[in-house]
Amino acid sequence: MIRELTNKITALWTNGRVVERIGYVVAILAFTSGLFHLIVYAIDGGPWTGPVSWRKPVTFGLSFGIVLATIVWVSTYISIGPKLRTVLVGAFTAASAIEVVGITTQQWRGLPSHFNDEDALSALIGRVGLAGGGAVLIAIVLALTVLSLRPAPQTPPSMRLAVRAGLLILVGAMASGAVMIATGATLSATESHELAYRVSGWLKPTHAVTMHAVTVLPALALLASCLKRDEAWRLRLVKLAVAAYGAAVVITVAVNVALG
Repeated sequence: MIRELTNKITALWTNGRVVERIGYVVAILAFTSGLFHLIVYAIDGGPWTGPVSWRKPVTFGLSFGIVLATIVWVSTYISIGPKLRTVLVGAFTAASAIEVVGITTQQWRGLPSHFNDEDALSALIGRVGLAGGGAVLIAIVLALTVLSLRPAPQTPPSMRLAVRAGLLILVGAMASGAVMIATGATLSATESHELAYRVSGWLKPTHAVTMHAVTVLPALALLASCLKRDEAWRLRLVKLAVAAYGAAVVITVAVNVALG
């Protein structure tokens, strides 16, 4: 099992197109940046929460590293033409890099990354980089989700279900993120930056849980494919995992909304 799994992971690089390899490299860099800033936080200290904290470059680096690598990977299971795949994967990679660099730059400047227009660079990073990059990410996730619903006979049913379910749940992460940004932008414009920073992150639990189904479910399907079981068994396993993850999402959203 371990050897087969290692071979499949290695093949992602050896058989990958140039745009896919670039995506994996950027994902590794983003993840490494997250780990590096975790060390910086351990040395430097300071608050973990708030508009200016090492939490942001840590969580954005780690999360974008994982999600970017996942999107590059799962896109290979979707029936997409090579040119369109290059555009989608390339744009997602660029937008992810912009998000991580923007967040990290603002932390090192000691300034909030979001809802901050107090200087020209902060406004540029927030409005053009983070907001623009976020819009690109949402558009690509929606496109991949729709494309994943097309027939893909080359993909095993268990992996097909895992990818579809993961992307559909990822749409929820994009939606919750957009709601938080809209809330913060509105409060920043009508009330105060302080109120925006304090209130805008109210959907973080939902955002976090829905963000990583696209990694967890296909990873389970990949592991199952390395076991000496038939595809019918693998499909049942993935169905159970999708149901369990879906239940976790429903519970998280319900508690999140109830507690505000």
